[in-house]
Amino acid sequence: MDVATLRTQLKNAHPAPLYLVLGTQQVLLDQARTAFLALVPEAERVMNVGSYDLEETDLATALDDAQSAPFFGERRLVLLNKPAFLTGNGGRGKVKQDPDLLLNYLKAPQPSTVLVILAPYEKLDGRKAVVKALKKQAVQVSAAPLSEQDARRLIQSRVQQAGFHFGSGALDELVRRTNADYGLMMAHLPQLQLLAYQSKEIDSASVQGLVAQSLDENVFDLATAVLQRHQEQALGLYRELLAAQQQPLQINAVLVSQFRLLLQVKILTARGLSQATLAKQLKVHPYRVKLAAQTVRRFTLPALSQAYLGLVRIEKALKTTNRTPELLFQLFLLQYSQKVS
Repeated sequence: MDVATLRTQLKNAHPAPLYLVLGTQQVLLDQARTAFLALVPEAERVMNVGSYDLEETDLATALDDAQSAPFFGERRLVLLNKPAFLTGNGGRGKVKQDPDLLLNYLKAPQPSTVLVILAPYEKLDGRKAVVKALKKQAVQVSAAPLSEQDARRLIQSRVQQAGFHFGSGALDELVRRTNADYGLMMAHLPQLQLLAYQSKEIDSASVQGLVAQSLDENVFDLATAVLQRHQEQALGLYRELLAAQQQPLQINAVLVSQFRLLLQVKILTARGLSQATLAKQLKVHPYRVKLAAQTVRRFTLPALSQAYLGLVRIEKALKTTNRTPELLFQLFLLQYSQKVS
């Protein structure tokens, strides 16, 4: 289930004795943690809530707490954080854990305890007996990065619940400036709502004023200008990045990365792979793959290859010559325009 469903279930039904929250989206992990904490009245939390970092604390200590009866309350909540011993890289952390301890607990969970395992990882090691048992017995909650569609839906819902609404194009602008990262969008909501306190409308101008474009987003605009052979626009964007104290090597590295992604998407799309499959194989956010797929439709493979190779040559020149970064980029634009025209 997702975190929104979890919140609803915890409010309306008796909690299960065991939960596994798995995924790398920190804001979803935090929301799940908050939902579980609400199960225990605030006045009882000092005595009836335990939170353990399993990279620092012995599992036996945490499970002893889970086995204990609640102190003058209905239930005990025990949170097990960062259980690296459940992953393929189980050696992380200061403490070597004994998985059999958790396996034994799963055979006879304490009825008055809600045990929550918060695993900030892409996946667990499914070959391990304890992981197999955990997935069989625990209620599983996904904290994986959200798709653009799901992120939009949840942000829209949050804004409406707070009594606000998005003006025309404002949500699109927020998605674009954050690369559809749900965590980044959530982080900017309080400021946007504060600015819209009187009108209750979050408009595009507010988003543009408060949400700075990332280097990746600025470079995406720059890459598009390069491909369209808009030399003045591309040079202007490059100068803006330099004026913003971005390092030339860093700008070029992100450009190379962007064109590498465009090439990969162009080639793999031609082989019939879906955007979802591409995002998974390339380990890139689905929104970036979506934008790349929209871009490469308009350009040939040779055009993308020429740009990529030209940028690789710039990187070498930045490290080995005394020419200014702006001059090197200007020469690249001129040469690229001549080659693809």
